[in-house]
Amino acid sequence: MSRRWRAQLALARMLSMVRSGLKAVVGGYMFGMIPSADIATRLAGGPDLRAAGSGNPGATNAAQVLGPKAGLGVLAADIAKGVAAGRWGMRQAGSVGSQLVASSSLAQASATAAVIGHCWPVWNGFHGGKGVATSVGQVLATHPAYFPIDLAVALGTAVHPRWKQQAFAANSAASVAWVVSSVVWWRRALPTLWGPPATMALPIGALVSSAVIASRFLAAVPPNDSPPSDPLADPPHEAPKAPGDAPVG
Repeated sequence: MSRRWRAQLALARMLSMVRSGLKAVVGGYMFGMIPSADIATRLAGGPDLRAAGSGNPGATNAAQVLGPKAGLGVLAADIAKGVAAGRWGMRQAGSVGSQLVASSSLAQASATAAVIGHCWPVWNGFHGGKGVATSVGQVLATHPAYFPIDLAVALGTAVHPRWKQQAFAANSAASVAWVVSSVVWWRRALPTLWGPPATMALPIGALVSSAVIASRFLAAVPPNDSPPSDPLADPPHEAPKAPGDAPVG
């Protein structure tokens, strides 16, 4: 094989990887932008969740305003977005060389993009939810072997009184456990069950998604206030004040 032919082959592979990466990220972001709460509101014929209850278009507010079934539906849909994005990314690895590494990298890129799309959807002025449920879908698609541990950490922090009142701290603990476990799985090459191989992309995806979720929690905290107690609720949407309105003590 001539040097020119090898260079052309390398260029073709690189372009294929770039195309696959773009398709994975764009597709994942679009999955994340699906407005689950708004769809549930239309199906249930209820009021706009941004103008009812807590004002948050999330699973908890959907359950309170539209009923438990709607809340569970929104929760399931948000998780499904992360799963679908992860599977979409894995599919894009079919035409890329070294498919095992590409499958892990593109799955993480797509699922992480779904979390970003849920938190910062372009259709809503980049004002979205916190991404916790979508990150659960990311775990199910890309690191399913860790899901029982993830669930145990979530239940443990939800039951313990100290953690229950500190959603940001509880979510931070769960995120740290997720990142640490991803490093362990990667370094020891442990099986992920039906997920892609555990490569360096696994802890990177967990770290990026955790950082995005943490930023959404912090953005929802008013000055001199504590983080909200609901890890699945979206950041509050403050209603515009009319001229002359005075704060109510």
